[in-house]
Amino acid sequence: MIKENRKITIPEMAKQLGISTRAVEKQLAGLKKAGKVNRIGSEKGGYWLVNITN
Repeated sequence: MIKENRKITIPEMAKQLGISTRAVEKQLAGLKKAGKVNRIGSEKGGYWLVNITN
């Protein structure tokens, strides 16, 4: 989802997944902690960066 649209918002993710925004935030927090994704810039004008490691 983030790979397809780096500027997707948490509410948009929640709507597409059919879950709450809080659930998305919790999942993203885990991904951030694991170094899998980062948010670059502000919440409104920023984008998601997916870290791919082999």
